[in-house]
Parts: sequence; C-alpha cells; structure tokens
Amino acid sequence: MKLDAPVTGGPCWVELGTSDLDAAQRFYTRLFGWRPGSGPRQGAGGYTVAHLGEAAVAALAPLYQPSQPVAWNVSFAVADADATVREVTAAGGTTLFGPVDVSDVGRLAVAADPGGAVFQLWQAGTFPGAGLFNAPGALGWVELFTRDPGQAVAFYTRVFGWSADAGERYTRWGLDGDGFGGMVTMDDKFPPEVPAHWLPYFAVEDVDAATAVVQRHGTVLMVPTSVPDGPRIAVLRDPQGAMFGVYRADDER
Repeated sequence: MKLDAPVTGGPCWVELGTSDLDAAQRFYTRLFGWRPGSGPRQGAGGYTVAHLGEAAVAALAPLYQPSQPVAWNVSFAVADADATVREVTAAGGTTLFGPVDVSDVGRLAVAADPGGAVFQLWQAGTFPGAGLFNAPGALGWVELFTRDPGQAVAFYTRVFGWSADAGERYTRWGLDGDGFGGMVTMDDKFPPEVPAHWLPYFAVEDVDAATAVVQRHGTVLMVPTSVPDGPRIAVLRDPQGAMFGVYRADDER
C-alpha cells in the first residue's frame, strides 16, 4: 500500500472480532510485537487498541452478538458516513449497522457490498485511524475476495471513487494513483460456504519466519509464496479462526 496515512476513501483501520480476547492478544503480540494499551474507545466493552511504539495500528474486541463471526474487519475513511451509507444503498449494497457516533472519536457504520462482503465506514472525529502503515506489524494492503468482480468494480468505484486496474488474474484498487489493495475472484477452489470478504495484509520483516510462528499456534492457509513481479506473501489463520495475510515489508505490490 503506497498510502502512508488515512485518506478519504482509503483503508484507515482494522479491527479483530474474536471469541477469546486474551488469547488473541497473546498471539498477535508474539507475531507482530503489538503492545495492547490505551487509546480511542479503550475499555468500551473490552475494545483494546494495539500499538507499535506510540502508534495505534489495530484493535481487538470480543464478539458483541452471537451471529458475529470471528474475523478481521477493514474500515474505510469517509468524509460523511451518513452520505456514504446512502450511496452504498443506491449502489446495491446494504447497511448493517449505524451510522452511530462513537463518543467524540468518530462516526461508524457497517455495510456490505452487493456480493455480501462486509466492511466498515469511519468518519473521523478526534481519531483518524492507524498511525502507521507499511512498517513491520502494521497494515499494508487489503484484498476483496468476491464471486462477482464486475459487480464489485461498479460498486466500489461509485461509492469510494477508486480506480480499478484490471489484469489477467488480479485487479488493483487505487486512489489518485496510489495503490492500496486488490481483488481476487473466488472460483471453484473456494467452498460455496465461504462468503465474499475483505482480507487485511500486515507487513513483516520475514514472511517465512512469521509463518513458522503461526504454524505453532494457528493455521497456514497459503504457504509463503513469491508473487511474480510482486511481494512474498502468505495467508494465515489465528487460533480463533480469523484470516489475515502477511507480506514482506518494502516489497513492491
């Protein structure tokens, strides 16, 4: 991700909803060196902000309702959450929650695209989003997995104004020339019960070493792979079942 700070329309934050908050904190501290500490929304129903140095980089929270899956949730920055929700609906998406004010730190909504991939909208108040990107342990890329790429391109380019650079097998999302994510078409290799979803990637110094840590405590879904003309990546699952990716910091994406 070339973006190095939250910008309107781009990914600005990631949150983990987990069934075991203490175990998740231990796992990600071991993997990324995160330091759970105080920050925006700290203490709100167990909501815990993770830091690298003084920078807030992600959040971990318990599941707030029985139907909520264990998963990482990607937030996109918007100037007006209410207006964006109306645009989501007009473009064929669905509003699942909000918009609601989160004290003075911002305004939040949860939505789904026409294919069912869930994402969050964040209108900044006192908290704009992550304080670090593309450094080891920080967010660096987001990918949409969908069964209808044409529908997804129409939706996201309308709602957020993204560019969509379509290659033979992969589409790259961008904002004003800065790439920040991509799109993967879900084919027959994906079981029917796997829903469309957003997957965050975190930068690491060594993909193979990070994967070895996860092998001892979680699940490796895709072994470390060097993408032709791209980064070295792996796709992993934490002990509670949340999927995420890692890529070697400073690799071209």
